Amino acid sequence: MRYSSIIIMLVTFMSCGKMDHATNREVVARVNETYLYKDDIKDLVPKETLKEDSINIINNYINIWATRQLFIDQSKRNLTESELQEFDNLVEDYKSTLYINAYKDAVINKSINMEVTDDDMTSYYSENIENFVLNEELVKLRYLHLPPDYNNIVATQTRFNRFNDEDRDELLDKKLEFVTSSFNDSIWVQFDQVLNKIPILKNQDRNKILKNGKYVQLRDSLGVYMIKMKEVLTKKETAPLEYIRPTIRQIILNKRKRELIKKLEKDITKDAIKNKQFEIYN
Repeated sequence: MRYSSIIIMLVTFMSCGKMDHATNREVVARVNETYLYKDDIKDLVPKETLKEDSINIINNYINIWATRQLFIDQSKRNLTESELQEFDNLVEDYKSTLYINAYKDAVINKSINMEVTDDDMTSYYSENIENFVLNEELVKLRYLHLPPDYNNIVATQTRFNRFNDEDRDELLDKKLEFVTSSFNDSIWVQFDQVLNKIPILKNQDRNKILKNGKYVQLRDSLGVYMIKMKEVLTKKETAPLEYIRPTIRQIILNKRKRELIKKLEKDITKDAIKNKQFEIYN
């Protein structure tokens, strides 16, 4: 249904519709001294909407609008003048903050240098290394989940534990025979994430598992699990740079943003004084 058809239908449907001669706008609803105008809801109904659906959409909107306005009017009657003034001030402050932040964001997004080099991150990491203390265990590991009836466990264990280039290629070639597997032991992951991925580890002693080079083999009704802890970092150790690169990048960008905001605030005041837009009278 096209827009013009909707408006015609709306006027017909809202038989109480009338013109507000003070504003020269057509009224579709009123709550006390507040009016809802036809042009307020002109984009409410999507094109090609069926007539019955359009009526329901409009009806629902008007009812929600009226309920909201009735609550507003009722609250105003029950608030003191000082409370009303306080809320008006809060609304005005919030609106001003929205304007200011929107302008700052537009200027910053246009001006900020988004490139953060490896040297930038390495330098920041070295200068602030005392701030990067772990509050969780990190591990580099590989793991393998074999089905319960897997026949070649011993040879697979040897390849998995030794894991030279030939072993890795051999295991990758047989990947479809495994339930799940992960051979990327060059990245740091949170140990708690490992526990969610391999629930059988939750029943094991963390202190015995979390050791460099530790090999663990477990079995349950779902199969055989092989886990190799290549490297382990425990709580209160220093977080490795490769793990916190995204965090450091965001810290550097936030710092640049704060510096740009500070410069923007200084420049806008300086320019206003220069152009006689801002004066202080003693």
